[in-house]
Amino acid sequence: MPWSPLPTGSFTGIDWSAAYATTGFDPYLVWAEADNFAGYDLKSPLVWLPLVIELKAGVSVQQLINAASSTWLQVPPVYTSAAAPVGLRFCTAKVKQAFFTQTAPGGALAPLVLRFELCLPRGEQAPPLTLPGTTVGTAGGGALLEGKVIGLIDGGLAFAHANFVGQGSSPGTRIAHFWRQDAKGVGTVPVNMGYGHAITAQEINQAMLDNTYNGLVDESRVYAQFDMGMALNKPISHGTHILDLAAGPRTLQAQIAGVPPDLDAPPSWAMANDDASHCPVVAVQLDWPTVRDTSGGSMAGHILDGLLYILSHCQPSAQVAVNLSWGTLAGPHDGTALLEAAMDQLIDLQAGHLQIIIPVCNSYQGRTHANCTLQKGEQTTLHWQGLPGDSTQNFLEIWLPEGAQGIEIRITPPGQPSLPALKWGESRMWLGGANGAAPNAQPLCALVYPKSVALGQHGTCALIAVAPTFAFQPSTSTAPSGRWQVTLSNTKDGAVTVDAYIERDDVVLGHHTGAKQSHFEDALYDTRGNPDSFVDQPGNPTLIRRSGTFNSIASGVKTLSVGGVRLSDGSWAHYSPRKPDPDATRPTRPGVVKVPDTEAYSDENPILVGVKAAGTRSGGVVRLVGTSDAAPQVTRRVLNAM
Repeated sequence: MPWSPLPTGSFTGIDWSAAYATTGFDPYLVWAEADNFAGYDLKSPLVWLPLVIELKAGVSVQQLINAASSTWLQVPPVYTSAAAPVGLRFCTAKVKQAFFTQTAPGGALAPLVLRFELCLPRGEQAPPLTLPGTTVGTAGGGALLEGKVIGLIDGGLAFAHANFVGQGSSPGTRIAHFWRQDAKGVGTVPVNMGYGHAITAQEINQAMLDNTYNGLVDESRVYAQFDMGMALNKPISHGTHILDLAAGPRTLQAQIAGVPPDLDAPPSWAMANDDASHCPVVAVQLDWPTVRDTSGGSMAGHILDGLLYILSHCQPSAQVAVNLSWGTLAGPHDGTALLEAAMDQLIDLQAGHLQIIIPVCNSYQGRTHANCTLQKGEQTTLHWQGLPGDSTQNFLEIWLPEGAQGIEIRITPPGQPSLPALKWGESRMWLGGANGAAPNAQPLCALVYPKSVALGQHGTCALIAVAPTFAFQPSTSTAPSGRWQVTLSNTKDGAVTVDAYIERDDVVLGHHTGAKQSHFEDALYDTRGNPDSFVDQPGNPTLIRRSGTFNSIASGVKTLSVGGVRLSDGSWAHYSPRKPDPDATRPTRPGVVKVPDTEAYSDENPILVGVKAAGTRSGGVVRLVGTSDAAPQVTRRVLNAM
């Protein structure tokens, strides 16, 4: 079957079919232009493209802005404000086509920009920033916060909940600042960010007062006043649950029998008197398209903006602990992903005044990771199972170490002959059928195999992107469901260790998005459910390895990653990466992180999984499962110790 050459990008103007044109770029940007941004459900042509940018050593964000024009590059003002630590080399930006011309060799930005990554939300046009001079007003004014501060970046925060109201001599909401990143909503565009809607503690308190009847706050009316209905008109909201564990009015129990001495005791329902239960909170609610797209297509940009928003409301001397119970599955897993590098530098530059706590993922049994080592002349085949009825695109990243230039990749679509093998530096797309398809057809699959990528700084990543297997619109091209075979061959001397990661593609809590998580298949993989079957056995030759399944943004050097254990006996929660690594002798690429830095409780026992915390309305208690629940307990511990 024939491959087809990649097109010239409709936005970037880059001819992706030219020899090595994809080198150094984000392969997701290449795929987006290959299928004309079909996976983003855009209602109109793109005008601005959102990116996360890393600058070269010694280059400042202000230098980037000075070398560009505001007609084709916009950076949120927070990155050049006093809130951004001196020396920060990362920022988000909205760009037009000229940016790509100017970052090419010989362009004005080529000496300044190291790499950049696409951060486009699905289903939403990226509007220009509302920059100073065009803003109606500012949000979040007033004195900067001092002392200890909890930061939260999440989705769905019930900011009028009684658990976040101060007690005694400090009545009123503890949510000092709330930034909702959605384009729609009630509030004021924060002048330092240029988008979204911010609400101050004063505005929250006034809304609660205006909607108090017989001494009780009608929280539903408060949220309706701020146009928050979709996120909060459900009994469970992720951000509310997480913030209650991190900063709610609860205490940590005394050490109890059966709890390992290196773990905190679990949270109780007794009233707390620790710093975390009294300190102010700066909360960022991720925009809905970012929450809905669990592959993390726009996650990095919105999280980085959220971190800068939190810091912009704190004194440099403040002690800030940020809980980030979010993440994806693909990526280099060696701390060099762009967002990981940005968080590491932020923590470094804050010099002990910032910590970021991140869960390690809930997909340990999800069959989304494969690992193999190939000698010269050896080959192996991965069996990637695409599911029917999946209305979202699916992605498989194959990560290779430095110098692995002899790995060839051959793809066999379900029910089709094999496509020709591609070598290091070659990229193509498949339009479907043994004889190709119409010239203007959308691709069903692409293999983007650059010599180097923006996604990581060691080796390279070959991205296999596959169109949805189902669509309501007849104009949408759909790929065949079933088993995709991905054959890897080593044609050069030396052993090469390869990791393959399927990107996250599951449903959002309480919503139907049409996503279905694909996975690897292998007859040798143990799914019997015996006690020993939940961990990798070193003697089992299956390529599918639980070990190595890890949150793609949690392998940084400075951030703190958190795994999950059971309250009943301190044993490991089976969906969490395990500590210590049961498959530690298996060869890995240099620097890959496979075990959490620390652990906390995410299940009560093997039967009663999950941890109880606040529901969306005051007085409600809900149970959520996952390492997302473990992370905020560590956030509380970290803040109290600051």
